[in-house]
Amino acid sequence: MNIQVDIQKEDSMLIQKQMIAGHFEKLSKAKENNKKVVYTFVPGNLNELIRAFDMLPVHPEVNALQSGMRKMSGGYIQEAEKTGHSEDVCTYVKCDIGMMKKGNIGPTGLPLPKPDLLLLSYTGCFTFLKWFELLKQEYDCPIVMLQAPYQAEGEITPEMRDYVTKQLEEVVVPALEDVSGKKLDRDRLKELLESSARAEELLVDIWNSAKNKPSPIDAYFGGVFYIGPIFTAFRGLPECEDYYRILKAEVDYRVANKLGPVTPEGELNQQKYRIVIEGPPNWTSFRDFWKIFADEGVVMVASTYTKVGGLYENGFRHDPQRPLESLGEYCLGCYTNHSLPARVEILQNYIEDFEADGFLINSIKSCNSFSAGQLLMMREIEKKTGRAGGFIESDLVDPRYFSAANIKNRLESYFQMIEAKRVGA
Repeated sequence: MNIQVDIQKEDSMLIQKQMIAGHFEKLSKAKENNKKVVYTFVPGNLNELIRAFDMLPVHPEVNALQSGMRKMSGGYIQEAEKTGHSEDVCTYVKCDIGMMKKGNIGPTGLPLPKPDLLLLSYTGCFTFLKWFELLKQEYDCPIVMLQAPYQAEGEITPEMRDYVTKQLEEVVVPALEDVSGKKLDRDRLKELLESSARAEELLVDIWNSAKNKPSPIDAYFGGVFYIGPIFTAFRGLPECEDYYRILKAEVDYRVANKLGPVTPEGELNQQKYRIVIEGPPNWTSFRDFWKIFADEGVVMVASTYTKVGGLYENGFRHDPQRPLESLGEYCLGCYTNHSLPARVEILQNYIEDFEADGFLINSIKSCNSFSAGQLLMMREIEKKTGRAGGFIESDLVDPRYFSAANIKNRLESYFQMIEAKRVGA
């Protein structure tokens, strides 16, 4: 996710910006270069499979968050609402629909090509189903869906794995072959999966660096930059591996020199509160949102949102020896495909493993896949960990639902609660 915001830039961020710009340049010329384009989503994306057919991926929710960062989402949302979409509809969807109505101009100012295939890997977000129905109305192209069973019992069973693998073999791969005009190059797919596994290993090391005090990273605000290459168009490619090697070297340097992460106000070395956070960030006021926490000396040591495209710290790696089975396991393991008890356990482990002072929920008005059940989760986590939970509300890309003053007031009360628990202890 090439997030453009006024903060200090490190080498890894500049490299990522160049990677994304190059990708959108290729997309803008896809038709003249006879490249096929696949629209798909971040959670459970089959990037390696798409790349094995030499096709280019587009991620509509990334385009929406980019529009939010560029202060354009409000107009796109109103455009969608004029055509009948309710205020309660996911604002990513409305932003994407509005962007299409306005010419489908991508984050770098270049037009996005129409899809040759709509590929939906369903991983726990029902809105994705309706979103693709809307995209199907806009574009005259094939659509294919991969159904990933919900982890209701908190584990992936052999039957679930076999069910997804069979769909990949019998439905998804043939659809990609038909659209691309090519047979699947299984050796190429294995190469891509090998690269993915190496990049995933590097990313886990980066996440675990937050166990240091001070933490060298912010796993939420900084983390959304870190996940850009691996969750979108680059997983499986050499430049993705290179990015994470450079990022890890930057993080290792900060660990060795006991430096905090880079924030909008510079390095956060005086870290007063270590917090775990649940839920997506607000994109329309991203810098202001981050600054509220930086001003209070808050470092986010772990985040669930930065795991929507893969919970690699639990041991999963793409496996070139089991290519389709591995892709199936990846789809089944995405965060939004976990039950509420499993999500509670994930957050509890983060709080304990990263020695957090508390945890915070940013409840998103229009994102039911994240927000449903969050208050219940908060109470359960408080009981299990003894740590104070906080609750704030905003939205993804609708500027009408971000109130910096309200969030700041709630956070001040929350941090007072943490202080009271410290005194009591």
